Amino acid sequence: MTKRILVVITALIALSGCQSAYYAAMEKVGVHKRDILVDRVEEARDAQDDAQEQFADALAQYQAVIQFDGAELETLYNRFKDEYDDSAAAAQEVTDRINQVEQVAEALFDEWTDELSQYQNGALRAQSAQQLKSTQRRYNALLRTMRQAEKRMAPVLSALNDNVLYLKHNLNARAIGALKGEFAGLQQNIDRLISDMERAIQESDAFIRDMETGQ
Repeated sequence: MTKRILVVITALIALSGCQSAYYAAMEKVGVHKRDILVDRVEEARDAQDDAQEQFADALAQYQAVIQFDGAELETLYNRFKDEYDDSAAAAQEVTDRINQVEQVAEALFDEWTDELSQYQNGALRAQSAQQLKSTQRRYNALLRTMRQAEKRMAPVLSALNDNVLYLKHNLNARAIGALKGEFAGLQQNIDRLISDMERAIQESDAFIRDMETGQ
């Protein structure tokens, strides 16, 4: 796709502020909702992959804090706060990407359903209807997996924020003891989150393969 076409599409979106205008513009240049869905699943997968790494980094920085050995505690706090902020941003990116997947999927399935009535050949209509059901079933399973992983992020972010706030107001060695007691639970939750995200990433890859091969 040329840069000029992309500029035109972007302008149309900015003027309309409407997804239907975006889909129509993309279709005119040969990019259909099915293609957009695949692209958005890929983007959601990549966002989850980035979030996995970010939450692992936040846990590593938390561990550095509780292993305080006389270094500048305020410096450790600032690093920990940065990792929390980056984790919150990564979590929001995951949510935004999943929402975009859901948005285009709904548009695709609505269009597909409406177009079934346009068939004159009953056998082809039945075959298309079966393919629609199969695609919806795979998509719904994928969406559940992504949303499950997404839900894991909120309690982790809440726990990280609590510890960031506590450390902010207690920049002393005594505060480290309290944070040590929270580490095991946080580590367990982050491990579970990463595991759920990994499962969602794998299902995303499988869904993408199926869509690209027309299965």
